Amino acid sequence: MCGIFGVYNYYGDVGEFRQRALDLSKKLRHRGPDWSGCIVADNNIVCHERLAIVGVDTGAQPLTNADESIVLTVNGEIYNHRKLEAELKQPASFKTHSDCEVILHMYNEIGTDVCAKLDGMFSWALLDRRSAKSRLVAARDPIGITTLYIGRVSAHPETVFIASELKSLNEECDQIDEFPPGHYFDSEDGQFHRYFKPDWWTPERIATAPVDYRQLRESLTAAVRKRLMAEVPYGVLLSGGLDSSLISSIAVREAARISASAQSDTEDIDTRGARYFPRMHSFSIGLPGAPDLIAARKVAKFLRTAHHELTYTVQEGLDAVADVIYHLETYDVTTIRASTPMYLMSRKIKSTGVKMVLSGEGADEVFGGYLYFHYAPNADDFHKETVNRVHNLHTSDCLRANKSTMAWGLEARVPFLDKEFLQVAMNVRAEDKQCSKELMEKAIIRRAFDVEFAGANFTPEELAKGPYLPHDVLWRQKEQFSDGVGYSWIDSLKEWAERRVSDDAMAAVQERFPYDTPSTKEAYLYRELFEQRFPQKACLKSVVRWVPRTDWGCSADPSGRAQKIHDKAY
Repeated sequence: MCGIFGVYNYYGDVGEFRQRALDLSKKLRHRGPDWSGCIVADNNIVCHERLAIVGVDTGAQPLTNADESIVLTVNGEIYNHRKLEAELKQPASFKTHSDCEVILHMYNEIGTDVCAKLDGMFSWALLDRRSAKSRLVAARDPIGITTLYIGRVSAHPETVFIASELKSLNEECDQIDEFPPGHYFDSEDGQFHRYFKPDWWTPERIATAPVDYRQLRESLTAAVRKRLMAEVPYGVLLSGGLDSSLISSIAVREAARISASAQSDTEDIDTRGARYFPRMHSFSIGLPGAPDLIAARKVAKFLRTAHHELTYTVQEGLDAVADVIYHLETYDVTTIRASTPMYLMSRKIKSTGVKMVLSGEGADEVFGGYLYFHYAPNADDFHKETVNRVHNLHTSDCLRANKSTMAWGLEARVPFLDKEFLQVAMNVRAEDKQCSKELMEKAIIRRAFDVEFAGANFTPEELAKGPYLPHDVLWRQKEQFSDGVGYSWIDSLKEWAERRVSDDAMAAVQERFPYDTPSTKEAYLYRELFEQRFPQKACLKSVVRWVPRTDWGCSADPSGRAQKIHDKAY
């Protein structure tokens, strides 16, 4: 992951604007502290702030072709770069060992069709100078794991600004939009074009395929394996919940399998990470005595990871909220609740020398894991809600996972959002995903990795390795991260807001915030802190609030404990 910034078709003197562009790009340096680059070409500027994970010795950006007629700045990882390099029809002179350089050479051959060929998480902007008028092509990964924004100045609509974060645009642009995931932008027509078109994407198309537990297990394993691509120390985020524990278990198994096998240059995926750093490091965080810390400790012992247990106090968390809002660029209550401990953990992880972690985001959306899914009226509504939640991941969990970690130059990778795994999982009928009082949420993925479940269809080789996880962890009830770090965390945030926001202020909330009006004192406080840092109206447009389905009879409170099905509901 890195930070990218660019200006296409600048309306003024581009030479004079160069220093301003460097200053705006510098606002992203927390994302890429390892190196900075800038290319000015015609009336365009392309900048890059680099976090070196792959191609550490030679991967500085922006990248260019031989005659510098194509300029590329990329944030992300391309897991199938070796396969794509082998597909090139023309001889290409690679200047770096970066996994991202293949984008440039593929674009040279097939143009914007390159977007659909990429397997990874990415946001990039490419300047094509081969014609009389330069062309800008920018793209974002299918689900929006990486963050990207596009800005304009209404007085000069011909100019386009691109940046990884809002903070590089809000002082220059009076129109700012989140770049839609699964799309590319083309300056030739000024339009976004959807390139990600899986058959499951339309909510009204109801999935009908019965679950194949082995296929589900094998596709998730493949998703984890390809994400072990790295040339730097890496680890796993381990909350002790199902999702992170499962990813950790698979990662430990795959790293051991890769390190024990002979190295091959013919593999489609890059497995250097597991060979360079075979011992897995795991990280957890919580208030002292938190449920997640206890569960994570048990999983780490079972998996024999080098475990790092990190704690924070309520006051340390409260002191960090303003910084979290600045880095997350949101005022959404549930995102801020969960992002604060993740932000604190990321800082401590980076201090250990680890630069990349695997994380469990996405499973709750794919499999209907949030406790409010227990109240889905029927299978069709259950399925539609999973699709809609995946659609909106870029506004919540992906945004949290990306910006909380990248605030400290730490990269998070999310196997549950692998596009090949999604193709399998999102086509499974809702009847096999639904939960009830008798059947725990996400039973489908629990069963797929439960060696005691006969229908999982394990191979003898798999069974010989024993269980993936302790049974009570594999079947632990869903605990939202903001709850699992300690039940007093959310309670303390509410009490803090109660002290900070007066009754009189809350009574006048509609007048103070007529757009997207906060409904609680906690929401009021976050909105106030957000507007102190991002006062421009254009900044409000990209914020989306995460709420359960109240029309299903659920509480509007995003905490899992607000749902009656929770073992410790309030």
